[in-house]
Amino acid sequence: MLTNEQTAELLEQAKKGDDLAKEKLITLNSPLIKSIVKRYLNKGIEYDDLYQLGALGFVKAINNYDPSFNVKFTTYAVPMIAGEIKRFLRDDGSVKVSRSLKHTSIMIKNYIYEYNKEHGENPTLEMLEKEFNMDKNDIIFAMEANTTPLSLNEKYNDNEDSTTILDKLTDDFSFEKYIDKLAIREMINKLSAREKQVIIMRYYFDKTQSEIAKELGVSQVQVSRIENKVLHEFKEGINS
Repeated sequence: MLTNEQTAELLEQAKKGDDLAKEKLITLNSPLIKSIVKRYLNKGIEYDDLYQLGALGFVKAINNYDPSFNVKFTTYAVPMIAGEIKRFLRDDGSVKVSRSLKHTSIMIKNYIYEYNKEHGENPTLEMLEKEFNMDKNDIIFAMEANTTPLSLNEKYNDNEDSTTILDKLTDDFSFEKYIDKLAIREMINKLSAREKQVIIMRYYFDKTQSEIAKELGVSQVQVSRIENKVLHEFKEGINS
């Protein structure tokens, strides 16, 4: 059992990029993670996957914790661990995918999180393609497997300019009516490969149009036209 002083020292080292300190914190707090994971057993998700999600939430707690919060680190970590698991279960919804696909999705998510922490930005699809030796479309499919596109009002990071598809729709948009009429997943699946790339990068990775244009090797005007076209089609589908 670590003392408060030892925990504080390890947290400081982990925040500075000391992986050994981070691993030690995870190992010594493994009973805490396991106790939370046990609450979500029998949900159709393998224990190892749940533990990995809990560990990811614990790592987020390490990175986000500040002594000025005036709470013990473990107290702060509990909702972060549970939140990561709940988010996965919520996003997984009733769509059942294979364990291997879920595992791939988690691995990609972990890589994106660690890369963003180190570089201050998300990796490009090309980087993910090289890292996981997978086709871009397969990477997008894997990421979609553990997300729910219907969560249009959720922001995926804390940037002030972070947007969602819902932000782009007019004020008379009815979320309830939209759920009743169409599933957003079906609408996205009907898009062309390039349209899907733009929408995923824009609203999953929360990239700007200029960033997307640079990665895809097209102009920002083209990206804007694709985005507006898709949003218009979505709106037409909702109102039809």
